[in-house]
Amino acid sequence: MPARSSQQPASSLFRPGENCCAVADAGRITPLIDGQEYFEAFAAAAERAQHSILILAWDFDSRTRLYRSDEPRLSRFKRLSHRVRLRVRQRMRRHPHKDGPAQTDAVSMLGEFLNDLTRRNRALQIRILIWDYPMIYGLDREFPPLYGLGWKPRRRVHVRYDNSEPLGGSHHQKIVVIDDQIAFCGGLDLTARRWDTCQHKAEESRRVAGGTHYPPFHDTMMAVDGDAARALGDVARERWQRATGEAPPAPGSTPRRRQRKQQLDAWPPALEPTFTHLPVAISRTLPQAGAQPAVREVEQLYLDMISQAKHLIYIENQYFTVHRIGDALARRLAEPQGPEIVVILRLLSHGWLEAISMEALRTRLLMRLRDADAHGRFHYFYPAVGGLPPEQCIDVHAKLMIVDDEILRIGSANLANRSMGLDSECDLAIEAGGNQAVSRKIAALRNRLLSEHLGVEAGLIAQAHAQEGSLGAAIATLRRPTAALKPEEHTLQTFDDLSEPAEAFPGVADLADPEKPVSMRELLPQFAPTDPARGDHAAWGQLIAIMLGILALVAAWRWTPLAEFATAERIKRWSEMFADAPWAPVAVIIAYTPACVTMFPRPLITLFAVLAFGPWLGFALAMTGNLLAGWVSYVAGERISHETLRRLAGPNFSRISTVLRQRGVMAVTAVRLVPLAPYAIPGMVAGAAHVRMWHFLLGTFLGLLPGVLTTTVFGDALQAALEDSSKVNYWIVGSVLVVLVAGTWWVRRWLLTTRLHPEADKQEPH
Repeated sequence: MPARSSQQPASSLFRPGENCCAVADAGRITPLIDGQEYFEAFAAAAERAQHSILILAWDFDSRTRLYRSDEPRLSRFKRLSHRVRLRVRQRMRRHPHKDGPAQTDAVSMLGEFLNDLTRRNRALQIRILIWDYPMIYGLDREFPPLYGLGWKPRRRVHVRYDNSEPLGGSHHQKIVVIDDQIAFCGGLDLTARRWDTCQHKAEESRRVAGGTHYPPFHDTMMAVDGDAARALGDVARERWQRATGEAPPAPGSTPRRRQRKQQLDAWPPALEPTFTHLPVAISRTLPQAGAQPAVREVEQLYLDMISQAKHLIYIENQYFTVHRIGDALARRLAEPQGPEIVVILRLLSHGWLEAISMEALRTRLLMRLRDADAHGRFHYFYPAVGGLPPEQCIDVHAKLMIVDDEILRIGSANLANRSMGLDSECDLAIEAGGNQAVSRKIAALRNRLLSEHLGVEAGLIAQAHAQEGSLGAAIATLRRPTAALKPEEHTLQTFDDLSEPAEAFPGVADLADPEKPVSMRELLPQFAPTDPARGDHAAWGQLIAIMLGILALVAAWRWTPLAEFATAERIKRWSEMFADAPWAPVAVIIAYTPACVTMFPRPLITLFAVLAFGPWLGFALAMTGNLLAGWVSYVAGERISHETLRRLAGPNFSRISTVLRQRGVMAVTAVRLVPLAPYAIPGMVAGAAHVRMWHFLLGTFLGLLPGVLTTTVFGDALQAALEDSSKVNYWIVGSVLVVLVAGTWWVRRWLLTTRLHPEADKQEPH
């Protein structure tokens, strides 16, 4: 990989080995704004591929439509769309029995498009590396083709899944390299719910995935060629080898291939370059993995750009939570002559987990920077469009920074802690180096982005900026009030309603946005504090919170409309109807396995089983289901390599496995009685450490017995209350609760005070 470009000025910000891995020359560079531009540019370049297409992705969906059949084509891609239509007609002549529109749609689908490329070119190899995501992301993703369902890749289309990331990390690089001649890098994956036009209309009939309309989506990519494309090819091939153990050959590695490569330039003729003959810096984040040290070039380049800024820092990003970047921005805001900072974020997050984690951290950082802004130079907005329902917003997914119209950066790295050290990332950056023509083009790109957000001409933004002398002031003069927005009108809105999140939320949210791999050594204290007194207070606090929650549910059931809907008779009837189904017992038993993977509260399943089948059968089904879930995790641990499990459990893997082997049934019982980690992890460690199966299952049974019994007693009491409240024996319920609390407290104290013998620490699992 080239280290430094021959065109790089001596005063360059880019330093290979510190804030980038390479600085390589590119003859043509084009930023691509939003999904329509990128998808069509990718398809146009892929059509010209001769030897290799290498795709690195956080997500990939073969059902992604590269073209929308009823859309007006961009003029620069008319030649490509004409070739696609010709190919569709030819295929329809060969297969006249197939439906016409379906054939047209099939060619526009990503998976069939790639298959068709290899069908027409036998020398072409396509490699796709996707993050091996956890189950919780599965609902929004295509079922993996390796299971033989859905899309079937052709023989020379190789799909692999990257599970080399540490616990909690993800493979987040979004890179496409074609014949080492053209490469794309940025924030866009070739997947569903990414396509949109630069208009970001509230009502866009073509913005559909799986038959469902999704909100407007904004993102950026960068296309490069020359040495920069070859350097990105090296990054992608190194990543592929690390994930799969295979070393893909570079295109042109044989004389014949080099000769053929010269026959066709992979850069589409219709793709106009914005910049020419500039050095491109490639920055990465790679977490520490075994002997491989962590790579934090992404973070260092962010810090260097902020430090060098003189007049303006313009940011577009999906997240805004990172600690060290926040510190650097706060220092610049405190300077009397520091730069102006303009940040464009999205309003809403996806799902409840992001809402209580990333939004809380973002609010905390925005408030901190607002308080540090002694000179009125910090401006933060979100884009809005008239006609969107209140639960939707324009999804700002870009990862872009522009400094002083001198440096342009586009990549995959969010301004989040995890992008600095936990997830794998890749960013590209260019600098003007004093070239005024390049600076004007960078400024024009920034004005184009603001034109998209504000719904005004880019020329008006440049004029207002020059008049006001401040980009924030220019935006303030041009933006429309959100309340007065007409359908399809755009504006930038400030985050006016910033309030300090609850004290507990940032602490919990930090677990969702760590800046380095989380090992078991760091994770276990989250479940078992080392200070027994403090842990006791926490345990009692949790118990009180649970009791208050039960009382709240009882009150809601008694004094709200829920009382009329969920009557005792209806609940009893529903449970009886379920119990009458012949498959119901099997469904209850199986339900515990996905529940332990997704961390769904298993006691709720037990409670439902008791209501449906009665205390004795409900208890039996609950224990059987829990043991089945434990057995599945144990078998998974046996199948996983020790190296993979070490990445999962971190440096404490040997210690945990030694405890389980030496103390057998008692250790498993204690871990199950007072869980120190998610349900599946002890089973996986036990399986990998070759703990005896019957020891593990017996310990699991004994450890779960008090909790399942308690849930059964409460379930039986609830069932009795539904029939006749006078039948409830509150003495039994109270006694069971006291015994459970006392037993849990004793075992917990034993766990916190027990120590291994020195020689035990030295033992390794077989």
